[in-house]
Amino acid sequence: MRWLLLLCLAGAAHAADTLYLYNWNNYISDASVARFEAQCGCRVVRDYYSDNEEMLAKLAAGASGYDLLVPTGNAVEALIRSRQLRPLDKSRLPSLKNLKPEFLNAFFDPGNRYSVPYAYTVTLLGYNIEKLAALNLPTDTWALIFEPRYLAKLKGRVTVLDSQRELIAAAMRYLGYSVNDRDAAKWNRARDLILRAKPYWAAFNASSYIKELTVGNIWLAHGYSSDMFQARADAKKAGRPFHIGYSIPKEGAVLALDSMVLHKTGRSPELALRFIDFMLEGRNSSELTNLIGSGNPNRAAMRYIDPEFFQASADNRAIFPDASTLGRLEMLRDLDRRQRRILNRLWTEIKLR
Repeated sequence: MRWLLLLCLAGAAHAADTLYLYNWNNYISDASVARFEAQCGCRVVRDYYSDNEEMLAKLAAGASGYDLLVPTGNAVEALIRSRQLRPLDKSRLPSLKNLKPEFLNAFFDPGNRYSVPYAYTVTLLGYNIEKLAALNLPTDTWALIFEPRYLAKLKGRVTVLDSQRELIAAAMRYLGYSVNDRDAAKWNRARDLILRAKPYWAAFNASSYIKELTVGNIWLAHGYSSDMFQARADAKKAGRPFHIGYSIPKEGAVLALDSMVLHKTGRSPELALRFIDFMLEGRNSSELTNLIGSGNPNRAAMRYIDPEFFQASADNRAIFPDASTLGRLEMLRDLDRRQRRILNRLWTEIKLR
């Protein structure tokens, strides 16, 4: 029996020294992870999702054991409502003082009882600069992915996010509606707009569009600002004969504030708190911008961020939106069960037709 007790103790010790992180694709640098592992003498095991709905569905299906998640505001709202999160012990987070006040007390978690801002992105258009210029196409409007007069020149070279909330939000903004409008008739108009455009698209893609843009297989992608930053950097590094640009459509777009939260099924909440405080340190947080291209809610990170990010350009406004740009951005809100059923039905119709 002694060997069994030793085995159990060893297993418990291993669990305590391992952080299970469930995060978005391409949303933390390997250097940051390696530095945390060295600092804490632990191991970080990473699993990935490409959409909030995918993450929520996996947890609803019984996935457990994740210590730390990095969901967007509307998903944080859903996780709090379903009582899946642990309250934060803020006495263990001295670096909370580094956060910009405008990113605290968000609608999804007043008082930040459960969530700590991590980074933010804007959902926008990434494109092959040379190809779109040669086709004399605009780059600042959702019409590029929805209007046949433009899509006819791009057929088979366009991808859109495989995300019901994000794609329908883009359609809603193009139609002049709020991304959080719950009117079923307006959702139906968004569905019809999407179905009209769908034959021109190459794919619904939320995971590999960075690579597809980088190698030139697609010329236009609906995606996240941090991913477009990565695509541009990868194309430049590979010496491609083209450049990747990205822009926020003039009709408006989604701003996603992602936060670190503790899942109730996690086995190492203390280690998760250490990781949160580690990521709140200015130098560590700055890597989310310098290496990943994410917007940054951390004041202490600003002095470590490459000065080029603060130069006026369309690309940089996607990472650090100015006041005018912020006025065109909205955060997605969570839906109730009835609204989810309606939207799921529309999404199934979109995917199958």
